[in-house]
Amino acid sequence: MQKVVISVLGLDRPGILATVSEALLAQDCNIENVSQTLLQSIFGAIILVSKPAALPDEALEEALGAALAPLSLAVSVKRFDLAPAAAAARDTQPFVITTIGPDSKGLVAGITRVLADRGCNVTNLQALFKGGDDPLNNMMIYEVDVPDTVQLPELVEQLEKKAAALGLETNIQHRQIFEAINRI
Repeated sequence: MQKVVISVLGLDRPGILATVSEALLAQDCNIENVSQTLLQSIFGAIILVSKPAALPDEALEEALGAALAPLSLAVSVKRFDLAPAAAAARDTQPFVITTIGPDSKGLVAGITRVLADRGCNVTNLQALFKGGDDPLNNMMIYEVDVPDTVQLPELVEQLEKKAAALGLETNIQHRQIFEAINRI
């Protein structure tokens, strides 16, 4: 079996995941991991799939395209060598960074640059921008792996400085604390 990453994009409607998963099953593929979301009314999914080695990537993409054509969805199949990512694993701690504030250009760019410059990896980002000055209409939640070598007080100081320059309020918590506080 070989691994491929499949992306699916288009207007949301019922039945997309059923159609994708059935088409993959028909090609003897196994879904290993899925990240699916809605951005306003746009459906997006990234799916890690193991497929038979004898099934060409192009043939899989063609079969998925045919199955998804009635739903007007775009599909792409790409093979990735996953070994380098595993080799690059390092000791990190999971943190959650939240920001709220008025909408303006450059909010994501500003915060992610502070993180990238310190070797922090954003593993998930949820952002809601409705515009205007109401902070509750403009929130971002970053899940971040922070290397053990990063001095946390310095990271917090730099994030607060950048957030203030962008007109944002920010908070950083270890993910275990964040989850305990926000448990329903």
